Amino acid sequence: MKASMEGWGSGLLGVIIFSGSLPATRIAVSDFSPLFLTSARAVIAALLAAALLFVLRQPRPGLGDLLSLALVALGVVIGFPLLTALALQYITSAHSIVFIGMLPLATAIFGVLRGGERPRLPFWLFSGLGSAMVVGFALTFGGEVSVTGDLLMIAAIIVCGLGYAEGAKLSRTLGGWQVISWALVLSLPLMAVIAMITLPDTWQGINTPSWIGLAYVSVFSMLVGFVFWYRGLALGGIAAVGQLQLLQPFFGLLLAASLLHEQVSVTMVVTALAVVLCVAGARKFAG
Repeated sequence: MKASMEGWGSGLLGVIIFSGSLPATRIAVSDFSPLFLTSARAVIAALLAAALLFVLRQPRPGLGDLLSLALVALGVVIGFPLLTALALQYITSAHSIVFIGMLPLATAIFGVLRGGERPRLPFWLFSGLGSAMVVGFALTFGGEVSVTGDLLMIAAIIVCGLGYAEGAKLSRTLGGWQVISWALVLSLPLMAVIAMITLPDTWQGINTPSWIGLAYVSVFSMLVGFVFWYRGLALGGIAAVGQLQLLQPFFGLLLAASLLHEQVSVTMVVTALAVVLCVAGARKFAG
């Protein structure tokens, strides 16, 4: 019981931290290119993770874990940060946050594919309805819509779901925070090269909010958030704690409105709530 409660608390902290990722990315891409932002945040987080692994003398993962770690890195270290950074050049963070309502569903689907589960028919009905609502919102939001931005967000959700599911499975044997740490270290050589190639031509004119955004996504979104998130999944259970992701769109919309002064329409809130309800139904019948 105690471990389960600790898992819920840890998972909630992770979700709250992740909720600031899209608003912080939106701020940072105003002065940094998406490729530099993606690679720089990974390099900074990887150096911190490497120091943490060394100080705590963590054993190296086995050869059999490398493929799973590579999938985690592809999904949450490279894919999601890059695709969302690209998307946020076309859409607002408030608009993008609606798509986060699909993340628990994507995680569940990859959990089914990787775990060989056979969900019941209601799972697919709820998942199809939730996805249709998101697509409908994206196509009918008037002047805010951007096909490019919306497609990039959908791709980001898919690869992130893969990274979450793979990381959750691996955390059972490797440990919660160790999963993201080793995934970051594995991606460090590639990300370091990309960061050097995409360095800004000049550092002058880069505003303080952009530096703060880079710092947030590097330290909190890329490392600290995953320490709490994977720990929560390990202690409280993937299916149970994973439902906390349903709160992320609401935290994210609140941050977008308060920090970026972006307009959060009634349509956004209603759509986010509807998607959350559909995903909750899908999760209920996922097992």
